[in-house]
Amino acid sequence: MENKKLHVNSTQALKILISTSTHNCSHYLLLLLLFISILPLFPIQISIFAKADQAFDYADALEKSLLYFESQRSGRLPYNQRVTWRDHSGLTDGLEQGVDLVGGYYDAGDHVKFGLPMAFTVTMLSWGVIEYRQQITDAGELPHALEAIKWGTDYFIKAHTSPNVLWAEVGDGDTDHYCWQRPEDMTTSRQAYKIDEINPGSDLAGETAAAMAAASIVFQSTNPHYSHLLLQHAQQLFEFGDKFRGKYDRSVGVVKSYYASVSGYMDELLWAALWLYKATDNEDYLKYVINKAHDFGGTGWTITEFSWDVKYAGLQLMASQMLSEGKHEYDARKTLEKYRSKAEYYVCSCLNKNNNGTNVERTPSGLLYVRQWNNMQYVSTASFLLSIYSDFLKASNQMLACHGETVSPEEIYSFAKSQVDYILGSNPQNMSYLVGFGPNYPKMVHHRGASIVSYRENKGFIGCTQGYDHWYGRDEVNPNVLVGALVGGPDFQDNFRDERYNFMQTEACTYNTAPLVGVFAKLSQLEDQKSGGERSLPLIASY
Repeated sequence: MENKKLHVNSTQALKILISTSTHNCSHYLLLLLLFISILPLFPIQISIFAKADQAFDYADALEKSLLYFESQRSGRLPYNQRVTWRDHSGLTDGLEQGVDLVGGYYDAGDHVKFGLPMAFTVTMLSWGVIEYRQQITDAGELPHALEAIKWGTDYFIKAHTSPNVLWAEVGDGDTDHYCWQRPEDMTTSRQAYKIDEINPGSDLAGETAAAMAAASIVFQSTNPHYSHLLLQHAQQLFEFGDKFRGKYDRSVGVVKSYYASVSGYMDELLWAALWLYKATDNEDYLKYVINKAHDFGGTGWTITEFSWDVKYAGLQLMASQMLSEGKHEYDARKTLEKYRSKAEYYVCSCLNKNNNGTNVERTPSGLLYVRQWNNMQYVSTASFLLSIYSDFLKASNQMLACHGETVSPEEIYSFAKSQVDYILGSNPQNMSYLVGFGPNYPKMVHHRGASIVSYRENKGFIGCTQGYDHWYGRDEVNPNVLVGALVGGPDFQDNFRDERYNFMQTEACTYNTAPLVGVFAKLSQLEDQKSGGERSLPLIASY
């Protein structure tokens, strides 16, 4: 049975009815009939906890998720910009350093362009298109997906000014966080920071190489010249990162408080090499992944998260997929099998099937819970990895073994879907954590541009402290809806406070939404197949 809950927005009538009730059954019947008769007079929101075989409107979620990246654009906006409350911003980025760094993405609710999370965002968008291109195409969203990727890679081309120089960041997190302004009004520092031979950053170079290699695969058929250009940059960046090794947060100290590379750079170098092998079929890159598997932790680390910082789980899963090629020598296959064992440790930990207790924690309602700050990023990456591993096992007619227990591809897929459904509203709060989806979603997202009147509506300058005084602290909902943003989400007890200053829960990031693009496309296609091509009604409805 479905667990249905009614939430009446105006509860006054219900309180009156309850106050007049008695313990007499006939009175209860009268009460019920009276309540039903007045339902049409009041706005009611119905939320239904999803069963495994029910679905949301995933095609709508896919469309909205891609729209979000247009809200995060920096630079001169194109003629076909769909998010109309945004305007041009950051048009002098790089000017002080004599380099054009206009463009790219703001990572979250602030206006710093952080290279590492931006690159991971583009890698995940590209991977989603590589795995689910046909599904995205069928949903009519491929052009928007390609635009989202290209907005990032165009910036990376600019930022990679010579083989051994990559601009790592534009803006300063400390000064930026003193201001609450629209991006169009920015008065904060736009100082740019780079990595080079003297100040290395192998993690940043590696992730940017991975992003450009993955994107080169995406554009191979539609824009071969651009694909080739991306591949050249990816190869140069990998060579640079590998030759001049070091953590980028040591070279770019201002990033330490925001995107410190806790996992180091070895995972990114392996990750980049694997993406380059996938893009070029050059055995040298595979040999790198095989030969450095142990020393760089690829077959040593057992990890229970996948994120902008920690790439091991994604790397291990990608290596597992290559086993199905059946063309590798014995030693290579042996190492790939070791990668696979680590990948399956990650999958089993998400499924709560590792018997040594190292599983990913869950909230009482079953949401994966890794940590307090922006937990949804780990949910979206897990949903993606589990989806593609389920596809891999199904295509190769295999099962997953978790400490003696056999798990089918369908069970893995079902769990991934449960996480996505939780995000979209099948949760105790009856709230979609994907902004703009369904009738109930966060209205006070911690986001400067969304929380202040649109520049296109009011071009009057809004200063640093004025933004805090007049917009940040107000109780009203944001004037602009940050459609498609995946916020940080609930705490470990499934509780959520929709408050602008509650940034651990209400701030959204590009790398939260990026992994969901491919998953939404897959779910959309599967629901279309089940319904004979007719789109199912979403579970969450407004009346």
